Amino acid sequence: MLPIKRSLVEKSLRAGVRYHSMAAVKTNDRPEPDRGLTVIAEYVHDKEINSKLAIDTARYCLLDTLGCGLAALKYKQACDIIQPIVPGTVVPNGVKVVGTKHVMDPVKGAFAIGTLIRWLDFNDCWLAAEWGHPSDNLGGILAVADYMTRLSKATNGKEGKVFKVKDILTAMVKAHEIQGVFALDNSFNKVGLDHVVLVKVATTAVVSQMLGLSKEQTIEAVSQAFVDGQSLRTYRHAPNTGSRKSWAAGDAVSRAVNLAYLVKNANVGTIPSVLTAKTWGFFDVLFKGKPFVFEQRKVFDSYVMENILFKISFPAEFHAQTSVECAMKAFNILKSQGKSYKDIKSIRIRTQEAAARIIDKQGPLYNYADRDHCIQYMTAIPLIHGRLTAADYMDEVASNPDIDELRSKMYCEVDNQFTADYHHPDKRSIPNALLIELNDGTKLDEIVVEYPVGHRFRREEGIPLLMDKFKRHLTEHFEESKKVDEILKISTSPDFDNTDIDQYVDMYC
Repeated sequence: MLPIKRSLVEKSLRAGVRYHSMAAVKTNDRPEPDRGLTVIAEYVHDKEINSKLAIDTARYCLLDTLGCGLAALKYKQACDIIQPIVPGTVVPNGVKVVGTKHVMDPVKGAFAIGTLIRWLDFNDCWLAAEWGHPSDNLGGILAVADYMTRLSKATNGKEGKVFKVKDILTAMVKAHEIQGVFALDNSFNKVGLDHVVLVKVATTAVVSQMLGLSKEQTIEAVSQAFVDGQSLRTYRHAPNTGSRKSWAAGDAVSRAVNLAYLVKNANVGTIPSVLTAKTWGFFDVLFKGKPFVFEQRKVFDSYVMENILFKISFPAEFHAQTSVECAMKAFNILKSQGKSYKDIKSIRIRTQEAAARIIDKQGPLYNYADRDHCIQYMTAIPLIHGRLTAADYMDEVASNPDIDELRSKMYCEVDNQFTADYHHPDKRSIPNALLIELNDGTKLDEIVVEYPVGHRFRREEGIPLLMDKFKRHLTEHFEESKKVDEILKISTSPDFDNTDIDQYVDMYC
């Protein structure tokens, strides 16, 4: 393994230098690792997280993510998909899957936890050139931390390591940062790749450090993550939208954990020019020959966690969150006038380019996954019922013909200023606006919401609602109020960060 040239990496990033393809290798001499690999490894191993805002936000993110995982267990398919391959399998000192009796190895445990926390699409979100959910990384982080802690206690410290909640929070900040900074200027969706490639890369990097791998071994593991097969976005878009989008992140974190263990146990080898190799590298094969760029953030720190978006009010694809807020306001306005959705003639949804590209859908919707990625459906439900819950995507609700009739009266219009504000690093808004015309020809004043309640600009308003959401998920899952009170007490305690992670996970099982 060749040494990492730290100063060169930092200088290149600060200068905003684009990663460029290396000159064609005419011999079989191994090149130095690509800068994309070394920058990640140095950040994971060397960077100290000193931002109180980032850690505090990570704490809320942890609670919200676990709560959403519990809520997913209401749904049979989610419960079925996380079952052990061999029924009844119990792994010694294994990972405990929150809300269940499953005890699994770290790879399968990562899949199960990662799948549950993403199933309802109801927790954090990151919107930029690429979209995604950095909390997905918790599936791998929590699985490894829980297993390593149980192993350490079972062997009196000879193997494993005891992880505290504060270690999980730091790992979350770093995983969020890796995934989110790559997403700022690099669109994987435009080349047909799903954003879970970034989940796999971020989890691989952070987990490798948690497992005690060296910086060079982290480079090795991350190179394996980039060369690994990457998911297509096919399952997120019409006409193929399906439930795989709910377990894609679980698959990504399980593969990440597996790769990190392969490096730990077998030194499977670094692929140094995995990104830049002519013809065979990631850029040429999967990124249309273009390098990664980092224009907005030239160094990794804690920016992403500090600015993460929380889904607080509605289990809706995030580009539609403000449209749902607008629809809720319209519902109340119509009600105050003695009118309802039946009096609506047309609805213009003024939106950002990203929303129009991924959730503007006409025609039939075939399943839950299709509906929760359709801006018209997510806008219609609150106009009809004055609510939007996870159950509203189920067949029983969707069978109401009034929904499709109301959808047919909607059309999306891209607003260039909305799109510019969406990408602006100091705004990061997700604006939507509804202009409703009634059958009698009158028009309601346009309803505009630029920042959803989960945005950083609305933290003071949002955090109490987020904690109410967490408590609601606990109460709906656990029959014993005493258990709910115990989890809430420790989760808001000054000693929470110093709690052993296995002890905290046990409270959910």
